[in-house]
Amino acid sequence: MAFPEAVPELDDALRNQFGLADGVVDEAVLDSSARRFRDRHIVLPTFAQLADPHGTSPALVGDADPQAADPRNLWRVHWYNDLAGRRVEVPEHVVLPRELTGIDSPVLVVLGNRFPMISTHKVLAAYGCLAPRVVTGQFDPTHHRAIWPSTGNYARGGIAISRLMASRGVAILPEGMSRERFDWLDRWCENPAEDVIRTPGSESNVKEIYDECNRLAREPDNVVFNQFAELGNHLAHYAVTGPALAHAFEHHRQQAGRDLTPALMVSATGSAGTIAAGEYLKDVHGTKVLAAEALECPTLLQNGFGEHNIQGIGDKHVPLIHNVMRHDLVAAVSDRATDHLEVMFNEPEGLAHLAGRGVPDRVLDALADFGFSSICNVLASISAAKVLDLGPDDVVVTVATDGGQLYGSERVRILERDFGGEFTRVDAAAVWGEHLAGVPTDATLELTERDRNRIFNLGYYTWVEQQGTPVELFERRRHQEFWRGLRAYLPVWDGLITDFNARVAALAPA
Repeated sequence: MAFPEAVPELDDALRNQFGLADGVVDEAVLDSSARRFRDRHIVLPTFAQLADPHGTSPALVGDADPQAADPRNLWRVHWYNDLAGRRVEVPEHVVLPRELTGIDSPVLVVLGNRFPMISTHKVLAAYGCLAPRVVTGQFDPTHHRAIWPSTGNYARGGIAISRLMASRGVAILPEGMSRERFDWLDRWCENPAEDVIRTPGSESNVKEIYDECNRLAREPDNVVFNQFAELGNHLAHYAVTGPALAHAFEHHRQQAGRDLTPALMVSATGSAGTIAAGEYLKDVHGTKVLAAEALECPTLLQNGFGEHNIQGIGDKHVPLIHNVMRHDLVAAVSDRATDHLEVMFNEPEGLAHLAGRGVPDRVLDALADFGFSSICNVLASISAAKVLDLGPDDVVVTVATDGGQLYGSERVRILERDFGGEFTRVDAAAVWGEHLAGVPTDATLELTERDRNRIFNLGYYTWVEQQGTPVELFERRRHQEFWRGLRAYLPVWDGLITDFNARVAALAPA
């Protein structure tokens, strides 16, 4: 597959450096994978089936425990689950009202902790990276190791998908991430001492993760799935998360009974995978797209740096898969706000204060499903709605990447540090007054073309100078023809997945 004005050596770079292939690369590897999948009874869903799972048979999931390492859970790697793993008609979401947000625009939050195994949508990103490598004969689960670098959830998603696809996975993440992440990895990794690698630092220390990846990549049996550079991450969210957000919006519009508009999609950048769903909404509805980040590390806003605790949005760089030239705004949110609101949303006095302000029970019940980056998305949504002067018919669409369930240990730490170990009625009023009564707008920027180019150019230092990406390939990403060309891989991969499943089924029983 060649892009417009393609240069052969650049197409080779797409395949060799980023694993993009539109056909079988190695028949022997493909045959080995098929035999492993036959032995483990693994059937792969296509991206089209994950985007709309309603046409697939419930028997493909059967009685699989959604929290178990059961390959049938591959058929739950979509937005149409409830907390018990049952399929639902519409992606589960909550619409935040003025009583909570202080703005007229509804903020529609689709809930990511409905995904299986890790309670976050990062299993989708991991599947979008590993499945194409398997069905094109680039990854052999019988001897390759899948390396999953992350600041938290993607590493867990990679380990889960590796287990479901009968492969060995290795998680790389900073040592300062929440204890719950490491507890989960200890349970899921067959050999945590070797397969969980802790790098120095915390959320902002992505460079240290890259260094470890480069060390491991020197071993030929290791395949690094760097979420910040894996274009399958971008494509999976465009193809699967984008339609899910559009469906949730359409459902809300029908329920509201008036002509609403999805005016804005907001996502903390992290790996810049989820934000590709905003490009889908832009293509379908003309939706504006906002990239959020931590105020303590304002990389996009100011070319800045620093440390923060909004876990899951690793920064101090611009991901290679971030199509920043298509985005409209940037907002920076303080981790003091996300820390304090995460406590408020999970403490009885905090919920009582919100109830007293008229926040409905259905919203109060959903707030435990908001982790740090989810709260960041909500605050960025509020700020941008003010900047854009959005009204009651302008819906802001965002995601709760994960829930507060992953941050119990962090909550205890914040309670001790900032509230003396107890969150009181007075604390609740103070947190409301500081972080919700007047969400600031001074760190929200409407991007000009000059701003977009500044942010795009910032990525040069990471990807060309440090990681060895060909400058011609790096530069080609500036133009939308590149990103539109990528989407042609999706139906090709779906065809290869279908062919691979047929190949597995045709093999004689072991």
